[in-house]
Parts: sequence; structure tokens; C-alpha cells
Amino acid sequence: MRLGVLDIGSNTVHLLVADVRPGGRPQATTSQRTVLRLMRYLEPDGSISETGVAALVDAVTQARATAESENVVELLATATSAVREAANGAEVIARIEDALGQELQVLGGESEARFTFLAVRRWFGWSAGQILLFDIGGGSLELAAGSDELPEVAASVPLGAGRSTVEFLPEDPPGEEAVGLLRAHARETLAPVVELMADQPRPNHVVGSSKAIRSLAKLAGYPAPGWSGSERMLLPRAALGSWIPRLARLPASARQELPGITADRTFQIVAAAVVLHTAMTAMNVDELEVSPWALREGVLLRYIESLSWSEPDS
Repeated sequence: MRLGVLDIGSNTVHLLVADVRPGGRPQATTSQRTVLRLMRYLEPDGSISETGVAALVDAVTQARATAESENVVELLATATSAVREAANGAEVIARIEDALGQELQVLGGESEARFTFLAVRRWFGWSAGQILLFDIGGGSLELAAGSDELPEVAASVPLGAGRSTVEFLPEDPPGEEAVGLLRAHARETLAPVVELMADQPRPNHVVGSSKAIRSLAKLAGYPAPGWSGSERMLLPRAALGSWIPRLARLPASARQELPGITADRTFQIVAAAVVLHTAMTAMNVDELEVSPWALREGVLLRYIESLSWSEPDS
């Protein structure tokens, strides 16, 4: 059975197509990304501009056409913080649904965290024990912790890389003073989450699962042996912290020359680094490892579980 997951996020509209079967691992066949950075289309009143909505609808229309050409049986369409929190969110959702020809599932922040945690748990397995998860999107930062398939504690805070760039690091390059203001804001915003998770056991694995975190791991992290001879990426907090002043001094045009920093991440990577470093410090984390699976895979896995599979006729 071929399924598609359409993730309408703050940075990108990302379609993942995968073949699935009962009890099997999803096999990805197509991954299509359209970079939008919706935060740059926000009006002073918090609405998404007409230009932004048009770009969003165009990206969704393209994704729908790809899903149809790939013979997707079911398209699971979700939207996260940028659409959810926009002042004209209801209108934007209606226009997306019209372009899709189906309903859109708008995820709350904690739901994002829970879906992503499920994907991470499945990737690392039950033997991974207690997991602490960090996931940075364009609009929000999700954290979750637990030892089961669903987290015991999940939280979402408005510290996404795009949002933080627009609000605190609008200049290029931003400079140390602006970075300090963002760091202080992130520390204050994270304080209730730190308190919420205070009773959780010490994690056996600290995991980061977003594209921004993968980029930062390629920049400041290092590879290490994984399971069955595979390779995994680790990101030390100290190495990440040492890169922040350098990133803040570089203009965006120069950042894409650095390892792991793609053109669509150049403007937001400084904010992502500051927010992640502050979160790791607040949670007393020295190092995290990167998960290849994230929100899209979590949505896919949960849907597969919900299906009622019947035995083939003998």
C-alpha cells in the first residue's frame, strides 16, 4: 500500500511517499520539498500575507499532483505552527483544503511532539530506554521525554528557528548583542518546561530530530558507530556553543559554504544553534544524537497502526 504524508510546516511543504505493509518498515519512495519560510510572509497583525498564502497553495497543489502521479492511495496532510497560529489561519486552512481536495489535520504543539517521539522511539527501539527529544521547526521547539512509545511529558514553545530569526536576529549578520537577547529569551521561555520535566529519569538517549539539528550536527558534530555497523551523528553542546559566535559574525551568503548548511537554512541556522544550545544547557545535556526519523514518519506510523489489516484469502 502506498501512503503519502504532506507536512505543511513553517519552513517547507514536504511530501513523503512510502510503501507500507503490515508489520513492515515503511519504505520511502519519494521525498519532495518546497522551501517557503512562511515567517517572512507574516504581516504586523500576525496574518500570512496574500503572497505567502499563494505560495503555500502553489506548493500544496504541486505536492498533490506528485502524490497522484505516484499512485498514492491515501494522503495524510498535516499543518503545524505557522498555519496554526496565523491570525488568518482559518482562511488559510480553507484555501489549503480546497487545493488538496480533502481535509487538513492541524496539529497542536504537543501533538507534534508526540508524533515525533513515536518516530524516534521506533527508530531507536525499546532497548533505548528513557529518551529525551529536541525538535526545532520554523515556528516552535518541541521537547518530549519518556520510556514508552508515547512520551510521558511533551511540550511545545514558540522558539522555532524562523520565528526566532524574525523576532530577534533580523540583521545580517546579527551580531553578539542580538544573540545574547535571543539566548536570554529562550532561557526564560524554557524555564517552565525544565520544571515540567524535572521529575523525569536521566535519559539513556538524548535525541534531536529536525533538519536544522541535522545541519548543525554536520557542522559541529562527529560520526560514531551505530547499530549493525551503521553510522550515527553526535552533536556535543560544547562544539555547538563554540560555533555560535562565528555563525553570528558571518553573513548568510557565507554560511552556506560551511559543512551541512544548505541554502534554505542560511538565514535561520544562527537562531537554531542558539535555541538548541540554550535548551541543551537548560536540560543539562552534554551531547545529543540525531534521528533520521521525525514528524512525517511519526504520522505515517500512527496511521499504519490505525488500519485494520485483514488476512489474505487462502
